[in-house]
Amino acid sequence: MPRDGTKLALFIDGANAHATAKALGFDIDYKRLLKEFQGRGTLVRAFYYTAIIDDQEFSSVRPLIDWLDYNGFTVVTKPAKEFDDGEGRRRLKRNMSIELAVDAMELAKHVDQIVLFSGDGDFRSLVEAVQRRGVHVTIISSLRIKPPMIADELRRQADAFVELEDLKPAIGRTLGAVEHRIQVVRPR
Repeated sequence: MPRDGTKLALFIDGANAHATAKALGFDIDYKRLLKEFQGRGTLVRAFYYTAIIDDQEFSSVRPLIDWLDYNGFTVVTKPAKEFDDGEGRRRLKRNMSIELAVDAMELAKHVDQIVLFSGDGDFRSLVEAVQRRGVHVTIISSLRIKPPMIADELRRQADAFVELEDLKPAIGRTLGAVEHRIQVVRPR
């Protein structure tokens, strides 16, 4: 049950949130995360953003994406872009910042609070823009990792900063533990 009439939305930068939690020694249990934030207000939407490498027969992130998609998250994916770094090395661009920013701007008029799971400084302008629309912005990342996973300018712009490690009792699980097994039954 919501504590108050606050309407909120979650925006999870999948790669950033995963790297931060892993550096802190735990995995995020997304079922528990959803429950935690449903208890903080009316959860209008929970977005999860990640890039996928298309040419891989199996992607380690695919089971998570499928589980999230079937269990209340709006999953936004796009193919990772391959490029040459100028020194002959193959690199992958996996940035989902534009997609996240567009969705946040569109949803800002329908929510009171946005919770952003990312420490990427590129989101500072987005945070400022939704704040101008009267939306309270909470950033969840980590200062406890060396170097910190949150850009100083993003933390300063946010209305509130929550240390991801402090959420571990509510949303964490042991690193490498099996999250949720889903079985998809396809009609014959």
